[in-house]
Amino acid sequence: MPQALPLYGVKTYIYDRRKPNSRKIMKKIFTNWNSRQLFNVVVLFYMTAVFFGTFFVSVQKVSAQDVLFVSPNGNDGNDGLSEQKSVATIAKGLEIARAKKMKRIAIQGRNRIEQPIILSPDDSGMRFFGNGIIDGSRVITDWKPYKNGIWQAEIPETKSGEWSFRQIYINGQLRHRAKTPNEGFYRVAGCPEGTPKTVNYHTDCRSFEFKSGDIDPNWKNLNEINVVVYYFWSDNHLPIESVDAEKKIVRFKHKGGKTFTDDFSEEGARYFVENLFEALDQPGEWYLNKTEGILYYMPFENEDLTKTEVVAPYAKGLLQLNGDPLKGQFVKNIQFENITFQYCNFELPAGNANDQQGSSSVVAAINLTGAQNNQFSQCTFSNFGTYGLELKSGCSENSVTDCRFENLAAGAIRINGGNAGSNPLTHTKNNRIIGNEIAHYGKVYPSAVGIISQHSYGNVIAQNHIHHGYYTGVSIGWVWGYGRSISRDNLVESNHIHHIGQGLLSDMGGIYTLGVSYGTIIRNNLIHDIDANKYGGWGIYNDEGSTGILVEKNIVYNTKFAGYDMHYGKEIVIRNNIFALGKIDQINRTRGENHTSLFFENNIVYWKDGTLFSHDWNDKEYRYSVHPNQKEGEKRTRNFESNWNIFYNPNQKTEEIKFGNGSFEAWQKRGYDQNSIIADPLFVDPDHFNFQLKPESPALKRGFEQIDLKSIKGLP
Repeated sequence: MPQALPLYGVKTYIYDRRKPNSRKIMKKIFTNWNSRQLFNVVVLFYMTAVFFGTFFVSVQKVSAQDVLFVSPNGNDGNDGLSEQKSVATIAKGLEIARAKKMKRIAIQGRNRIEQPIILSPDDSGMRFFGNGIIDGSRVITDWKPYKNGIWQAEIPETKSGEWSFRQIYINGQLRHRAKTPNEGFYRVAGCPEGTPKTVNYHTDCRSFEFKSGDIDPNWKNLNEINVVVYYFWSDNHLPIESVDAEKKIVRFKHKGGKTFTDDFSEEGARYFVENLFEALDQPGEWYLNKTEGILYYMPFENEDLTKTEVVAPYAKGLLQLNGDPLKGQFVKNIQFENITFQYCNFELPAGNANDQQGSSSVVAAINLTGAQNNQFSQCTFSNFGTYGLELKSGCSENSVTDCRFENLAAGAIRINGGNAGSNPLTHTKNNRIIGNEIAHYGKVYPSAVGIISQHSYGNVIAQNHIHHGYYTGVSIGWVWGYGRSISRDNLVESNHIHHIGQGLLSDMGGIYTLGVSYGTIIRNNLIHDIDANKYGGWGIYNDEGSTGILVEKNIVYNTKFAGYDMHYGKEIVIRNNIFALGKIDQINRTRGENHTSLFFENNIVYWKDGTLFSHDWNDKEYRYSVHPNQKEGEKRTRNFESNWNIFYNPNQKTEEIKFGNGSFEAWQKRGYDQNSIIADPLFVDPDHFNFQLKPESPALKRGFEQIDLKSIKGLP
């Protein structure tokens, strides 16, 4: 009898009519069985169904009484044992369920909460379902006309300091804080604390010079105004402390994380000023006066604030699964099915400019600690002022599948636990992020990542559709350089990642890796339309110290910069990929070191514009000993290898194509691409981004394997 087929950590795969691939797998299994084996299985299945049929019916009748119903239309005086007797709050539902040891809770309707739902190891095994909504917002009412088309509402909790927020939503649609300029950016005019030419670019700076008229010391409530700076790969949020009108210097309450330049240039960084009353001049803008406790909003023509729902996030978290991994106490086997989580509040704490890479200091709305084998399936996470969901210390075997994350201030999913030197009980591992859609993220903190795995290993990130973010789609690893890293054996497979960067920040990729990560595989992903500001709109980006990673069978196209980029790293295998139509360059490497950084083999590179191999492709060789008794220097090797590739530019003749600084012939004389060719790979329709190969393709004849896109989500 054939072995069960594994699928992303699941030991056996049961046929599901909603998953077309499972039909093929089952067909393959059955065709491998002989008639006797098939007959035995059919008979066994029939006998089992007959024997247990009446038992399952009786269990269903009994288990229906095990459901606790929660609905905002209910009453907390009810027992919750039927829809007609629903309790009104989730808190009451949990109280009854715990007392009666009930494990199934049906969430119905829109349930507003002001504190996160907290589940402990004692709640293990609970199942939450029912098309319900868990909502962390408060409604803002009692609107009155102010003047000039502006309306106002008093919020006593804001005046008292209890409630502050940086998003409001009109009928579920995000509205933006009043800012200047309305379109585009101002530019920093001068950097009194230094530029990359005079100090390290990572110097924490607290002030800059502005152009006349861009910042006004007479603005109302100056200490409630923020300056948001976009530079490098960061967005810094800086509250104003003072303005020197004579010197045109603005000083902030705390430091930003870099020099105020636009990346590594001497040009001033881009910025805008927000939460500014004087900038409230366009429909859809709002301003919160915290001192007076008044919210001002300029509605669109079709918005009647007396009939329209206006909400702002209040709850600072929606859900916590709180285990204690150091005590061996884990929250296990909790399921959330078809639940919507929406609205969660967050503001950067005092002193935090959000300078950490990936907006990693922004918290999540749903947090799991010491959690094992919990599941989120077909859930929706939307309109958060935070990250979506975070798997923290000691989380393993959890799954997030077929969910939707949309309209997020930061990113969707963060996976992070103890580092390589920490107690093994704190390690976070073997989680599955499969089949989700992540759309329109980074709307407040654009440096956030769609899915980021920091200190974690053995995770599967597969078949996700990630699009319209301003920074990296998937990020793996959290140790810079070659230091010891716990990140390993992560699988990033069959994801569709596109419209990332959108020209706002620099130094990002569709998929990004960092540090040593042996056993990590980046495979069968479709990545396209990656755009950056100054530099670094790359498709697949192996950054500082990336080591031991396999990159294969990916299709990457329409990147502003290279489809593949390595900053520096070790022993990366890049094989059987298609890199197409980079605008400025195709393949990039920026630092050669005393080891083999990459093996570039059996790939297809197709381009019409820009450079083929850019930056550092020199002939550095290094010496090493292959045996303890062998003297150093007895064996030589290059610090990169390239072979068995196909290169093609339909707009250039062979002799016009530059490999490094020379011709293809000179490149081959240096020992590279001895078996590579310059030839049309014969794509089906590259002008319309169909990179499947025709049967007569020279690539197929040379061993290139056709890249299968059937498992990719989000395709027409």
